[in-house]
Amino acid sequence: MKRTVIRIDEEKCDGCEECVNGCHEGALQMIEGKARLISELYCDGLGACIGECHTGAIVLEEREAEPYSETAVMERISGNGQKTVLAHLKHLRDHNEMAYFKEGLEYLQKNNINIDLSSLFNENIKVMENITEHQGGGCPGSRSMAFTGGTQEDEMVSGKSELTHWPIQLHLINPAAAHFEGADLLLAADCAAFSSGNFHQKFLANKKLVIACPKLDSNKEVYVEKLKMLIENSRINTLNVVVMEVPCCSGLLKLAQLASESADRKVPVKYTVIGIRGGIIEEAWL
Repeated sequence: MKRTVIRIDEEKCDGCEECVNGCHEGALQMIEGKARLISELYCDGLGACIGECHTGAIVLEEREAEPYSETAVMERISGNGQKTVLAHLKHLRDHNEMAYFKEGLEYLQKNNINIDLSSLFNENIKVMENITEHQGGGCPGSRSMAFTGGTQEDEMVSGKSELTHWPIQLHLINPAAAHFEGADLLLAADCAAFSSGNFHQKFLANKKLVIACPKLDSNKEVYVEKLKMLIENSRINTLNVVVMEVPCCSGLLKLAQLASESADRKVPVKYTVIGIRGGIIEEAWL
């Protein structure tokens, strides 16, 4: 699959850090005075960092990219030194990508790469498989995490939450996150949950959620690529699209159809149209 990612010319980089501050996905870090892409896993190719770079050190490039491989990333960055490798592993840990984190550690061991990993753990390295406590670092709003649906005070609220992961905005989600694998995906318009009083029970139960607004969101071509990755690489089971009856909202269904039609793997697509007063106007499988 072809996808767009950034490339940094370290000779042009003057270490101003502006691109790091402009990266919404937390994929860039300053290491030894240079901006570096520490994980392609979180580079969505939007190029927000390019506008922050006054030296022209960052460009977008499109290339064939296989489904994410932690081994391939470790091969690429291991020559950049200990600080780069540690930053990458910490990035995975902070975004709760523990399977990739473990694979990275196994790569170091297999290739006899000696790196002091003590800073990554509060306990002995041998208990790494049992790490469940969420650590700080990165952008809290885009940090990928999975959890059990519901709240701690379910009995005190009118309904149980069926949300089981974070983030949910389509620009922020990582399509390679483990919680999307084999899931029934719900792609919902931003307004849908506010119009439907039983949105969680009717539409979200037993599904993984992503939300978007086809009228106000920018760079919607990225949405097609992310949905395509969810279909092909995460192998979602079904794609359920919930939109509002207003004309502009139909664009979300079109994006889903484009992703489905361009993907090598096919999945059933269902759409539901909700009225502005909450009733279901139309519902069908495509």
